[in-house]
Amino acid sequence: MNYELFTQLLVNGLIVGTLYGVVAMCFVLIYKSTQVVNFAQGEFLLIGAWVCWAFLVEYQLPFWLGFSLTLVFMMVFGVVLQVLVLRPMIGEPIISVIMLTIGLSITFQALMNWMFGVFAKPFPQVFEQESVVIFGLNVQTAYMMSLVISVVIMVGFYFFFKYSKMGLAMRATAFDQQVAQSLGISVKTVFAMAWAISAMVSALAGVVVGMVNGVSQALAFFGIKVFPAVILGGLDSIVGAIVGGIAIGVLENMAQFVDYEYLQWGNLYTIAPFYVMVIILMIKPYGLFGTKDIERI
Repeated sequence: MNYELFTQLLVNGLIVGTLYGVVAMCFVLIYKSTQVVNFAQGEFLLIGAWVCWAFLVEYQLPFWLGFSLTLVFMMVFGVVLQVLVLRPMIGEPIISVIMLTIGLSITFQALMNWMFGVFAKPFPQVFEQESVVIFGLNVQTAYMMSLVISVVIMVGFYFFFKYSKMGLAMRATAFDQQVAQSLGISVKTVFAMAWAISAMVSALAGVVVGMVNGVSQALAFFGIKVFPAVILGGLDSIVGAIVGGIAIGVLENMAQFVDYEYLQWGNLYTIAPFYVMVIILMIKPYGLFGTKDIERI
């Protein structure tokens, strides 16, 4: 067995898994607040990556400024999207809102293709070294940056939901919207903030992946790749999103190792997480940490 390859893929899985966990938290954030599964989550990554690329390449801004402006832009974008497009859907059947997010996904992809083209474009070099050596393993510098930022975001989410006024308002709204309104909480503001935070954090992930693989329509598929992590952890659990993201990141890299060493199928890396998603749905439909709904007839 190639132990060096095994260790390399394991470390890559852990690092990428934290990024999956961050994006999965965005799924959970919107679902907990609005009871809507956002199938346009991957497009948030795509839009954020293209916007940052435009700031760096077209306007020649330094990375720290272009990256900061991208996060601000995506936060505003999330608020505008929720207010103009999704707020009028409040009270409509959930399936209608889900279909709307699918329509947004297709629209955003077409718009990005029209504006930036269909071919992948590389990010300008951000770091002096594209990779760093840690314990004899080569790790992309962008992924190391994402690991640090992902951990900061996870800790930030914890304190945000536990101690901040808006975080507590989101938790109350997720528990019961009518009770939250009776306590003076603006549910509309909570919804807008949930989409704003989700768009901003997703853009961060899009920029990281874009720095490694270039920016293209393939980034939108990242949202679908994260969905098994959401199902594994539980659709309404922030902790589950983190655990599910790391588990799926490790799983797909271990699947790549098994495929390379023994099976030679060529696509196990892509399909393994979805096999796990199907199995979890069959055995534990609410995920490892999801809240089980009890209905009395």
